[in-house]
Amino acid sequence: MYLTFRAPLLVAAGVVPVVLLSLAGVDAWLATVGWVVLVTILVLADAAAAPDPRAIRVERRGARRTLLGQQIMTELVLANAGSRTVRARVRDAWQPTAGAPAERPRVVLPPGERRRVAVPLLPRRRGELVSEFVVVRSEGPLRLAGRQASIAARGVIRVLPPFTARRHLPSRLARLRELDGNTSVQVRGQGTEFDSLREYVRGDDVRSIDWRATARATTTMLRTWRPERDRHVVIVVDTGRTAAARVGDGVRLDAAMEAALLLAALANRAGDHTHLLMFDRVTRARVTRVDGPALLPAMVDAMASVEPQLIETDWDAVIAEMRTLTSRPSLVVLLTAQDAPESARGFLGSLPALTRRAHVLVGTVSDSPEPLPADHESRPDAADVYRAAAVERAERDAARVAAAVARAGAEAISAGPDDLPPKIADRYLALKAAGRL
Repeated sequence: MYLTFRAPLLVAAGVVPVVLLSLAGVDAWLATVGWVVLVTILVLADAAAAPDPRAIRVERRGARRTLLGQQIMTELVLANAGSRTVRARVRDAWQPTAGAPAERPRVVLPPGERRRVAVPLLPRRRGELVSEFVVVRSEGPLRLAGRQASIAARGVIRVLPPFTARRHLPSRLARLRELDGNTSVQVRGQGTEFDSLREYVRGDDVRSIDWRATARATTTMLRTWRPERDRHVVIVVDTGRTAAARVGDGVRLDAAMEAALLLAALANRAGDHTHLLMFDRVTRARVTRVDGPALLPAMVDAMASVEPQLIETDWDAVIAEMRTLTSRPSLVVLLTAQDAPESARGFLGSLPALTRRAHVLVGTVSDSPEPLPADHESRPDAADVYRAAAVERAERDAARVAAAVARAGAEAISAGPDDLPPKIADRYLALKAAGRL
């Protein structure tokens, strides 16, 4: 049972008859009690006369996947299995991060008929959003009260990473097509694949002259090369405690996902095999042996429900798990946050085991500090001084870790959440162009 706003209004309206009866000589206390009893009887009778909301059957329709920040339309189909017309208000019990509207739509359901109720959602969090039931409030004839029931109807929507770094993909694909020889640009480097022969042009590298072809032809012939294909790119995303740090409008893990998706899309178009591993002490997500158009959908689906864990990452276990993905990685990209020398000891101790077998990039999402206000530049207060000292200490520690990464044989790339994905993609293209991948 529930009360509508009309019930308290009806009680308040009893002031008029109570005053009139008291002027007529009736005891005001008795008149008030009598009015309250009358309203209570009307409310109970109205609730008892309301149709049973449990006679309504609920069915869910609509999409089951969407991107973070993108609106999705879900639909409830209500069927009246009872013998009375139901006038009701409906609320779909989504969790707050689903972004469901606060309005309760009103429906009129005659016996044996169906009605559709559209529920737009605007998710504000990745992962699975769940609604376990639908609340239906059936109004009584007087609309003073009614009956309420929670009808079990489980609904699940999987919210995928938004992949906002997709905007950088067209320009990188254009550069990749140049490396692949689809334009007049050809590359020469150690470890590249032979592509074709063409005539020598002044300025070409004489080391690429094919003397046998030149002997058969009437002019000097030159070998052209293209980047090798079928390389194995392993992307490891650290889901430990450092991934939970706030950077910009999100956390480090979100920016790492964007970088992983952009690199995977680029490597897939380049003909390389991409493997994804999200790990702290156990595997949180794993994508391997998936190529072509199915790669990105598989990756975003695996990433959707992964959240940072407030535990330290076991890097020895990470390396052991990587060996199960591929025995011959050409490029390993570690997306982590190693910016403190004390906490990076375990990571730095395990890094040489990777650099001996593959080229290693260590990508770190950094957060640029906010500049001091203009009026504080001349006379900063104590809080500004401590903040500037903390920023300086953090930058110095990050530089020390980056130098240690370089000594271990890896490359350290640090940038903000919007700049890290294209920087890693550019480094991948540079390795392709140099024939190192």
